[in-house]
Amino acid sequence: MNASEFRRRGKEMVDYVADYLEGIEGRQVYPDVEPGYLRSLIPSAAPQEPDPYEDIIRDVERVIMPGVTHWHSPFFFAYFPTASSYPAMLADMLCGAIGCIGFSWAASPACTELETAMMDWLGKMLQLPEAFLAGSAGEGGGVIQGSASEATLVALLAARTKVIQRLQAASPELTPATIMDKLVAYASDQAHSSVERASLIGGVKLKAIPSDGSFAMRASALQEALDRDREAGLIPFFVVTTLGTTSCCSFDNLLEVGPVCNREDLWLHIDAAYAGSAFICPEFRPLLNGVEFADSFNFNPHKWLLVNFDCSAMWVKKRTDLTCAFKLDPVYLKHSHQDSGLITDYRHWQIPLGRRFRSLKMWFVFRLYGVKGLQAYIRKHVQLAREFEFLVRQDPRFEICAQVTLGLVCFRLKGSNQVNEALLQRINDAKKIHLVPCRLRDKFVLRFAICSRTVESTHVQLAWAHIQELAAAVLGAGSATEIKS
Repeated sequence: MNASEFRRRGKEMVDYVADYLEGIEGRQVYPDVEPGYLRSLIPSAAPQEPDPYEDIIRDVERVIMPGVTHWHSPFFFAYFPTASSYPAMLADMLCGAIGCIGFSWAASPACTELETAMMDWLGKMLQLPEAFLAGSAGEGGGVIQGSASEATLVALLAARTKVIQRLQAASPELTPATIMDKLVAYASDQAHSSVERASLIGGVKLKAIPSDGSFAMRASALQEALDRDREAGLIPFFVVTTLGTTSCCSFDNLLEVGPVCNREDLWLHIDAAYAGSAFICPEFRPLLNGVEFADSFNFNPHKWLLVNFDCSAMWVKKRTDLTCAFKLDPVYLKHSHQDSGLITDYRHWQIPLGRRFRSLKMWFVFRLYGVKGLQAYIRKHVQLAREFEFLVRQDPRFEICAQVTLGLVCFRLKGSNQVNEALLQRINDAKKIHLVPCRLRDKFVLRFAICSRTVESTHVQLAWAHIQELAAAVLGAGSATEIKS
């Protein structure tokens, strides 16, 4: 494909993408295929000679689209949002064209410097304390990770290195292995599974702190665990607080937990993967109060801030805490400006060496939407969630299972877990809308998350009418079963 054909095909692809997104409401939100469907639709080996481009495009509809879950459909209410916007897609095209691997300033100065600037822009939108911003001479700063899972792991590994160095400085006879065997990390029992995964990769113990009646971690429960573990000879070193849990969007009590972590000299990491985007709105910013106690903070603009995946924003108060954990300087990566103090080499802030020019997406989105446009987008989703909550509360057959703070509503039929499992099965079998469940204590709960950029009140109303209809069928089938028995 030469430049001339690329121009032609590129314009055709933009038209295809625009048509796909404009017509996505007419596509079945969840695919109707069985495992292994795709292999029978394609050859068993790559072609020896080039295929015509027209054949490939036809096969997108024949092979790919039948197996796509349409996350951007206005009838997709599962998981959490995955961000999408035309400005971000255009920036992604440019990112792919430039194709730099921005592991250092020298590898692409613009890639590095724009990321530093965009993370400061975003930090100011969130009203983060000055300590988290790079500025012109700050000790902190931001980095774009691939995911919140990555950010948690990076924070844990940095905290692990820091505590090992501190303990060895005080007691040189201690080996890293001896210290690691006693290290303990902590998170709420509502924390995302990625926290447990980080502890497995990091080779440290993880203790789950029982959450309270609002599914939040409180200081008293954390302090009790810390005291117990110190008495047993263990070494607490790392705490993850979640702002907006995956199950029900609950918020750990940061204003309580933060001072405990500071007093006990524990690294405090905040995971606000979904909810963090909302903090750009003044009315939701109090949910982040207590961030000043944290050592690191992360959320995903690629969830709810119209910046396409992958773009996970992470800030640290002291960037040397990261670079001390990950810094290696082989001669082929060194450059003449790396010790100037004026620039950042992001290879020292992350697990992989290579990285894409992801800050372009932030730059395009922030400029083409503006802060006010992004705030309006968040507020619309929150309002739609409250509309759905209102509808659920009007039906005496249903109950709301957790406080509705942002764009997630947790609800269920009053009654057994089995009847709710049956309802969810019918919903997803019908494939008109898509939901996923969670467990809150012993209850099987349905999650209704406002996800699509194009979702409107009409979609919420249609979804609720559909759920009500299927609920009647499930309850009717249950009554029939009881009569037969």
